[in-house]
Amino acid sequence: MAGLDASTPLPTDIVLHTQSRCLEVAFDNGARYRLPFEFLRVFSPSAEVRGHGIGQETLQTGKRDVIVEQVEPVGKYALKLVFSDGHDSGLYSWDYLAEIGAHQEALWQAYLERLEAAGASRDIDTTPGRPTGGCGGAH
Repeated sequence: MAGLDASTPLPTDIVLHTQSRCLEVAFDNGARYRLPFEFLRVFSPSAEVRGHGIGQETLQTGKRDVIVEQVEPVGKYALKLVFSDGHDSGLYSWDYLAEIGAHQEALWQAYLERLEAAGASRDIDTTPGRPTGGCGGAH
């Protein structure tokens, strides 16, 4: 999280779409992004996901059916998202949301490639220390 400065786009509208499972964020620079819940969970800015340095990232698996249960404002600079899998750490700053929104397609493709290379699945959580199981729902 780089923090707010004069170039940081500020949100003008934030809508949680529970049916389509995405968070829509519009910014004062005219950008508007629809960020799927799974994408937001996989790219959580938390240390649990990103680690504390380059190469310490944890590949997120089994997140296809995750939902955002709560959206909490944090000051005037970020959102805290509470996910159905219990994940609630990591603050989604305005600059971070704008960054991942602008690069959503490339980030998602790279994630899918990492999953495939690891032999992992969007449907089964293979994170160490977490129980494994099937997916919940038809795909």
